[in-house]
Amino acid sequence: MNNTRRFTNLKAPVTLLVAFALLGQSTGMAAPRPLELKWNELSSTIGSRTIKLTLPDGATISGEVIVVREDSLVVNVRKTSDSKAYPKGNAAIPRKSVTVLSMTESNGHWGRKIGASLGTLSGLLAGGYVAAKTASSAGSGLAIFGAITGAGTIGGYYIGRSADAKATFIRVVP
Repeated sequence: MNNTRRFTNLKAPVTLLVAFALLGQSTGMAAPRPLELKWNELSSTIGSRTIKLTLPDGATISGEVIVVREDSLVVNVRKTSDSKAYPKGNAAIPRKSVTVLSMTESNGHWGRKIGASLGTLSGLLAGGYVAAKTASSAGSGLAIFGAITGAGTIGGYYIGRSADAKATFIRVVP
């Protein structure tokens, strides 16, 4: 009976804690204000960088900026949502079609290092546990252990890599 009363008294503080955590995440994750640049300022900012651009016809392209010309933006397209209109390779995007773009940069390697380390550690623990509980022989146990440890390391690396990435939104102003 005392345990039930104790947990009932904790409902309000826990509810408030969850509400503040969710509120903090939504305000902290608000969309950043785009950087506003003129066309002649683009070259120094996005030159040789990877960008993602949604065009007026709805197609989305992603690739490395080759050069910013007076009348167009030349991009080495790596990913495209409309391969007929914008095939992979070099494409000249007309100046009037470029209004907002996203540029991705890396903030270093700390996320990859920490992610791979934590992924390896969790893979070792999970792999050891699963291998001990399910393996019928040493050979199958080692295979299970190695597969789970490797998957944890790779997963941690990619999670860390996404933490390293920083997206900058750029609005082209007249």
